[in-house]
Amino acid sequence: MDSRTFSTKLVILCSLFCLISCSDDEKPIQNHPATTTSYQASHGGQFTDASIGDASNLIPMIAGDASSHAIAGQLYLALLEYDRNFKLVPKLAESWQVSKDKLSITFTIKPNLQWSDGTPFSAQDCLFTLQLMQDEHTQSPYKSDYNLVTSAEAPDAHTFIVHYKETFSPALASWAQLSILPQHIFKDEDIMDTKLSRQPKASIGPYFLEDWQNQQSIVLTANPDYFDGEVWINKRITRIIPDSATQFLELTAAHIDAMNLTPIQYKRLFDNNAQLKQNYTRYQYLGSGYSYLGFNLKRPPFDDILVRQAIDYAIDRQELVDGVLLGLGEAIATPYKPGTPWVNQNIKPRPFDPQKAKALLAQAGWVQQPGESFVSKNGKKFVFTIVTNNGNKQRADTATIIQQRLQTIGIKVHIRLIEWSAFIASFINTRNFDAVILGWSLNPEPDQYSIWHSSQTGERQFNFLSYSNAKVDEALEKARRIFDVPQRQAWYNIMQQEIHHDTPLIFLYAAYALPAVNRRIQGIKPAPAGIYHNQEKWFIPQALQRNAMQP
Repeated sequence: MDSRTFSTKLVILCSLFCLISCSDDEKPIQNHPATTTSYQASHGGQFTDASIGDASNLIPMIAGDASSHAIAGQLYLALLEYDRNFKLVPKLAESWQVSKDKLSITFTIKPNLQWSDGTPFSAQDCLFTLQLMQDEHTQSPYKSDYNLVTSAEAPDAHTFIVHYKETFSPALASWAQLSILPQHIFKDEDIMDTKLSRQPKASIGPYFLEDWQNQQSIVLTANPDYFDGEVWINKRITRIIPDSATQFLELTAAHIDAMNLTPIQYKRLFDNNAQLKQNYTRYQYLGSGYSYLGFNLKRPPFDDILVRQAIDYAIDRQELVDGVLLGLGEAIATPYKPGTPWVNQNIKPRPFDPQKAKALLAQAGWVQQPGESFVSKNGKKFVFTIVTNNGNKQRADTATIIQQRLQTIGIKVHIRLIEWSAFIASFINTRNFDAVILGWSLNPEPDQYSIWHSSQTGERQFNFLSYSNAKVDEALEKARRIFDVPQRQAWYNIMQQEIHHDTPLIFLYAAYALPAVNRRIQGIKPAPAGIYHNQEKWFIPQALQRNAMQP
């Protein structure tokens, strides 16, 4: 952790898993009805938010992007889930029992569950979903966790049992990630090529899909038979607005109820708009992800560790935190959330040192010839392109600052901004890039096998940088077989040391989540897990409901 800007208050905040906070000026404003009246939960109304990118696939085991999971997570659920305090609790399962040898888990399914088409939910759906995930035809970035299940059975409608050959410490957590699919609908489908990826026929979640207009909006309607309590808000609409500035204009006009603010919107634009401060509440907490500059390790010159380390020394992370995030984030050096016990405290970000960067480039053969602005090697100038998704101003601004810094050490950088779904399909999935600026969202389970293990470089898998290190592979494999926390932590420390040395990517920063939500939305309960952990329980008082879709 870089100590130049982080106050004691923020350090304490991180150590407590970053409890949600509102600034003093965000105390309820007295002339807004939602702050002066105590309301009972009531059915009806619509909640409209915005997403920079459209969903790509509503089959959770296939989708690899957050936009898709945000929608699919309202339709399909897992056996377990994380609660407001990051604790594993039952969801579709009523309970579970781990065998004494830790090689089997028996799940008891909640009684009387049914899909939205009236078909009973059963343990056979769980068995079918597992077998579908394990099928060699299924291309899923999450596959490695479930391939470790050697056998499974559903002896009756309410019992699902999985067996492992070896102990697998993330086993329980993995069953909070695998959304169960309805066997009666998917049994004759090609999971990799089915209309169900856009036209789901049944839901067991709080909502089901009503309408999806490509690159425009996704409309969900409340499931009146949802097993886990009343779903109060009748419709949830996600508008696809690829630009955060346009989203902010829509927020200002009250055409959307919520958005994730950029730092400048949070700190400056919001404060200068009395109507926004009256109608919306801002929240601030350290998110569960980080941003990075990643290299295509199959492409020269990024196959050279000296080049990658040189670029690392040429980037001033604190400049990014201050300039891009306006201080609303933290510089990082490892792939874990700051303040969590898995961070290797001995690893610090490489210092900003342009001279060291130039020396490493020269050592790698990249030198600046007299009269030339850029370094070259064997007559070829060092020029590459950073690709990131259009509409994410933080990533675009980050790319611009990195471009300027690398120019000072003789590297020419182009920046290309691509619409999200095209970015994933045409660049990430095809490995067609020099370098990317992206982010990873993390869950509380520290296992990152799918991101860093050398076996996970295939099509649609998450190790799309093509990173390979035998010591990292060993550390990941060993840690997966250990339940003792200090022993797991020791292996993850080794993993982090190797990644820091190899520099397959440059960890940039962990940004604060900065959501703004209309005050008419009631039932929000800030917690260590954020504000969205109980979103299915939110409601809109009848007097404050509006049911027409806003332009």
